Amino acid sequence: MSVTDSLLAYTFAALLLTLTPGLDTALILRTVTVESRKKAFQAALGINTGCFIWAALVAFGLGALLTASELAYDLLKFCGAAYLCWLGLQLLIRPRQAFTADQARPAASHNWFLRGMLGNVLNPKIGVFYVSFLPQFIPAGHSPVIWTFLLVAIHVVTGTLWSSFLILASGYAQGVLKVPSVVKWMDRITGGVFMLFAARLALSQR
Repeated sequence: MSVTDSLLAYTFAALLLTLTPGLDTALILRTVTVESRKKAFQAALGINTGCFIWAALVAFGLGALLTASELAYDLLKFCGAAYLCWLGLQLLIRPRQAFTADQARPAASHNWFLRGMLGNVLNPKIGVFYVSFLPQFIPAGHSPVIWTFLLVAIHVVTGTLWSSFLILASGYAQGVLKVPSVVKWMDRITGGVFMLFAARLALSQR
């Protein structure tokens, strides 16, 4: 896969994953509804910072694994494919029937930047997901460290745009995300994408 193909494929995947409502979306909607737009933007900035912290942790560990040996690469590849397949099956078989901002667990801190950051940093699923998802978009012969930061930066940019939309159009966004059919089909589409990328990762060559 060429550099351009990798960037285009990943950007599409990151956009789809960002649009699928999760804990970050719930936290932002809850904050803008209960608190204010200013605090919601602070929470969004904290979420993005948490992504970059995970990027640093994953980048150097991922770089070491990918360059260590063929066996390490294959183990990471098949474990990642299995994890993505499991996530995809969960979303396809048991899509959510509803989504509410109450799904965001309130943190002890009243600092909304810190709350958003800790929500990501203390969630190991994000690190596991990055390790599972990012390797298939790193072109052969390129630095895993540099590309991990680049791909996470793309994820953060799409997340920032989505967060800004949620905050500025919070009433409309909450109304749409409360429609069961919308949430169900978003989960199913994302689940299908996960399954496709799991197969793609399993069949990829170093």
